Amino acid sequence: MTDEIPLLGDLAVKAYETVLQKGRFDDQELATALGADITTVEEIRKSLQDLHLLSPSAPGRAVVPLDPEVAEAELVTPLEVEIGRRRREIGRIHEELRSLAADYRARPNGSPADVPITVLDDVEEVRREIDRARYGCTQERMSLQSGGGRPPGLLEADREHTLELLRRGVRVRTLYQHTARTSLATRTYVQEISRRGAEVRTVDELSERLIIYDRRIAFIPKERTGRQPPGAAVITEPTVVGYLARTFESVWQVGRPFEVEQQTAEYPQVAEEVRQSIIRLMALGLKDEVIARRLGMATRTCRRHISAVMEEMGAVSRFQAGLIIGRENGDVGR
Repeated sequence: MTDEIPLLGDLAVKAYETVLQKGRFDDQELATALGADITTVEEIRKSLQDLHLLSPSAPGRAVVPLDPEVAEAELVTPLEVEIGRRRREIGRIHEELRSLAADYRARPNGSPADVPITVLDDVEEVRREIDRARYGCTQERMSLQSGGGRPPGLLEADREHTLELLRRGVRVRTLYQHTARTSLATRTYVQEISRRGAEVRTVDELSERLIIYDRRIAFIPKERTGRQPPGAAVITEPTVVGYLARTFESVWQVGRPFEVEQQTAEYPQVAEEVRQSIIRLMALGLKDEVIARRLGMATRTCRRHISAVMEEMGAVSRFQAGLIIGRENGDVGR
């Protein structure tokens, strides 16, 4: 299941107990037995089916009760597998970063020129270095593009660079945030490069931009301090570049393919992931502007999403919404 598992209310429990006695789930019979309307009964049936407590609906087949212990195993096992995978990933990150820390402490006192990390303040100089890396790229370009949809001018320039790489047989993989799907310019760009062989996915949140060429040279931006574009660090140290590439792969695995032709089919899942991210960031007490920046959307758009979430919760203030979220998280944790 990709959506949040529904909790059983008293009426749903009573419905399941009634179905156990009758041997099947009949909407009309259950509506009479429960004193509920058909719409409510249909929602209960779907909730019980989502929890694998009822067989799926199919023409000519009765909907019958299923074993809760089997349902529990079917629902919990994938979650336990994912938890185990995440724990192994955390352990790997700890191990590799501690190894880097040991190397850092053991480094000789050389000159800055001996350190394979160069920080460039001049944006034009950064572009020249990226061009040089692209010209020499023979295998793959990986990039994280945070911040939602990109300006048409930047996309046009990157379009030529990307098509050049694809013509040379270079694999191109790019990760955007989900909010980039709402940008017409970005969708048009993605559609064109995808037809030429590029692979594009989206996730709900990306912390920063990253470009890696051939797993040998990486570019990460400096922290922005004003309106001017920031410089960047150029990294050629193999251990660090390898770590950044593995980080990219980890995010890539959970990304959703950005298939423009199937945009409508993907929208409900993507919208729900964005909604859950907003709730999670609200629970952290972050301001609207920070949440918007983290999710790559305009502050005004973010506030509309937050208002919708609060209305859904029945909250009249951010403080009350925080209490509701905290209570729900506490219930889940028990």
